[in-house]
Amino acid sequence: MSRPVVLVTAIIPEKGITLLEQTCSVRLDRVRSSLSYQDIKARVGEADALLCLLADRIDRELIDAGPRLKIIANYAVGYDNIDVSYATAKGIMVSNTPGVLTEATAELAWALIFSVCRQIVPADRFLRQGRFTGWGPLLFLGYGLSGKTLGIIGMGRIGQAVARMATGFRMQVLYSDKTEIRPVPGLQVRYVTLEELAREADIISVHTPLTDQTRHLCNHRFFSQCKKTAVFVNTSRGPVVDEEALVAALEHKMIAGAGLDVYEREPLVHPELLNKENVVLLPHIGSATFETRENMAILAATSILEAMAGQTPHNLVNPEVVRGY
Repeated sequence: MSRPVVLVTAIIPEKGITLLEQTCSVRLDRVRSSLSYQDIKARVGEADALLCLLADRIDRELIDAGPRLKIIANYAVGYDNIDVSYATAKGIMVSNTPGVLTEATAELAWALIFSVCRQIVPADRFLRQGRFTGWGPLLFLGYGLSGKTLGIIGMGRIGQAVARMATGFRMQVLYSDKTEIRPVPGLQVRYVTLEELAREADIISVHTPLTDQTRHLCNHRFFSQCKKTAVFVNTSRGPVVDEEALVAALEHKMIAGAGLDVYEREPLVHPELLNKENVVLLPHIGSATFETRENMAILAATSILEAMAGQTPHNLVNPEVVRGY
């Protein structure tokens, strides 16, 4: 009996590949770090499973190019890069990698918060340029965190992790989401509207998925309601933020600064953000720890192996498809 063929669109941690190779034939280009859309489309025809990245556009045309596909395993928590409805209509399972990157992404959100509030990046640059001549009472003044108000947009796994980490700073935590969450033991948070959050929060951290409802959720109106001393951080999805509105908010001093790990037209970054000293920009590294990326690879590979064995993957995002599978 022939082994199922798995097309992997990019080089991922080896443990995931090794796991797949035990029972599958893996198609992986080890020369290039990732495949282009056209490369994936040209190679997916022989694949029974596709392991792809969040950056890969898995649309109807590409799905139609893979008539043998049983599962599309996304190496990410989000899956807005995949036409899930069409995959479901074609009887193709779609999985993601939730849970394993929660702490890493929450930690990076805090890294951005610290970096912006305490001017870490410009201060580092200042010293490396040889401009540091001694301590000064007004040198790189920033904003403290203890006792401040943290506003979280999207109280899912990562939002809750960010809220837990605020405990050590004795922060009041507000959150806004489409619905109020059930009480979580040990988590002291208060549900507010988005407008209330904008008005009251000293730090705003975004952790909502990208949907039609959340696209440009943080827009001109939102930023106009923020405190002038507020710091805004986004580690969720780029298009949740209207970057033109963010640039305007920074230029008109509606907010004090921003930290971004994701972008509206990623990998492109709004050019006006690049030259602002009060903005910290990272290249989408929210889950970039050795442990997390390896666990993501194992999770994606496991979903594929479960599907190839006729089982329902634990991280299936379209469970309705298995009814007829």
